[in-house]
Order: sequence, then structure tokens, then C-alpha cells
Amino acid sequence: MTSEDAIDEFILYLATERGLSDNYQLLVRRNLEALARWLDVRGKQLTEATTDELAAYLSVRKDDGLEASSLRIVCVCMKVCFRFLHGRKMMAEDPAEALLSPRPVRNLPETLNSQDVRRLIESIKGAKPLDLRDRMITELLYGSGLRVSELLHARIEDLDMDKGVLRVTGKGNKTRLVPVGSAAREAMERYLATGRPDLVRPKTQSHLVLSQRGGQLTPHRIRQILRERAEAAGLDQNVYPHLLRHSFATHLLENGADLRVIQELLGHADISTTQIYTHVDQKHLKGVHKKFHPRG
Repeated sequence: MTSEDAIDEFILYLATERGLSDNYQLLVRRNLEALARWLDVRGKQLTEATTDELAAYLSVRKDDGLEASSLRIVCVCMKVCFRFLHGRKMMAEDPAEALLSPRPVRNLPETLNSQDVRRLIESIKGAKPLDLRDRMITELLYGSGLRVSELLHARIEDLDMDKGVLRVTGKGNKTRLVPVGSAAREAMERYLATGRPDLVRPKTQSHLVLSQRGGQLTPHRIRQILRERAEAAGLDQNVYPHLLRHSFATHLLENGADLRVIQELLGHADISTTQIYTHVDQKHLKGVHKKFHPRG
């Protein structure tokens, strides 16, 4: 069987029996056809490939500069294809079964330093409703570490100003209470007293954050607001909602907060998700050591 026939049969299986999307089929086809061309130069059809050859192909793609995340996709495409070919008796053995998927590279999250956060927040001045709203948005995203979806779905009734907490609904529809610090509370009080009332329209619901027309803001609009405010503050770095959440967690850790506490504040179900911030903190500590230690 030719490589072309094997790929066509596998793609037909993905479409008819698995019902996978056209985009997924196209992704798999492109990766398998690239492998087939590499094997063809070596006088091999797809159904004649060995484990050593597949491992060599992955090594070549890595040397060509393919990132680990893309290599994993290539590896998955090979594994599901060769499992299918072996299962349909087109190959005596599955050469991809013994392949190890490349480990994902866990990139450290971007953050703003505390000076740039202060510069961003304090640049949002004025008593106009949108100024008050944007100041509160920025204070909450950084001061409470909210996800943008949690901020957008928060309602007036979720807020307890006396206790300084806000009830939010995170991933998996799980609710948690997040503290609202003094700076964020002050911004929120000003917004609720003189900003939000001017944004309310007849059909406005009880969402905490309102658009200029009294409706609910979108995640895209929040990102746009932060980008515009960062540019006005003279920041070169791209500022977006999750950057402020990352900065919130990193600054807590740098100042001695316990990792479990940060996990609770962020609403992470698994501590391993939170542990990425320990790598950021180690980077910070190394920088301090290099700068201040005589033998650094």
C-alpha cells in the first residue's frame, strides 16, 4: 500500500467513524504527508516505517527548529495513524507505540513589576464614569487576581463591602470569596457612588462592570481598555488581564505569601498549576543574589 493510500484511508476513518472536524483532518494530513515525503526519500512507504525511523524523523524536525508543542502534535498524529494501520492489519506492528512524546515546555508567565503596576493604575485619573470604571477594573484584576471572566460575571449582590470580599464564579462553575484590598475597595466605592449610576440604562442588570451603554462588557473590550490605558501610561509592555493576574500571584510570592494561600486566592484546583510561580520567584531571587551578593 502506498503512503498516499494509507493516509487517505486514515483520514476517511477520522471523518466518517470519528466525526472529527475538517480542520483536524487537515492538520493530521499535513503532518502525515510531511512524514511520507521524508520516508519516500529513503525509499520507504508509510506502512514500512520503523520505530527508529520515526524517532529519527522527530529528531530532524527538532533540529529544524520545530517547537516542543508542535513536535507533540506531530507525534500524536503519528501515534493515532499507526495505531489505526496496525489495527486494520495494514502493518504487522505499531512502530509509533514506543515513541515518547516530547515534554511540553512550560513557559514562565509574563509579569509587570510593582512599579509599572503602580504607574498603570495611578495614570487612570479623573471623575468621569469610564475613568472610575477603568480604575476599578485595573485595581480588581491586579489587587484580587481575578480572571477576566470572573470580573465580567460579578454582580452587585456578590459584593460585601463591609467584609471586603467579592464572591466570584471561576472554572468548573466553582465559587470562591476573594479579598478586595483597600485600594480596590476605594476605587470600587467611587465607581459605585458616582460612576456606575451614570452608566445604568433601563435594561441594565446587576453586573458590577458596565459598558458605556449599560450592558455587559466583553473580554475583548477589557483587553482593549487595558491596552489603551497602558499606552497612555507610557508602558512598552503589552498589558492584558491575565498579565495582571500573573503579577498578583508573583508579587504575593515574592513578598512571602504561602503557595497554598495563593492557590486558594487564584482558585486553582491543583497546586501544580500554582507552582509555576515558584519558578518566577526563583528567577527573582537569583536576580537579587546576583545584584547584591559580593560573589553573585
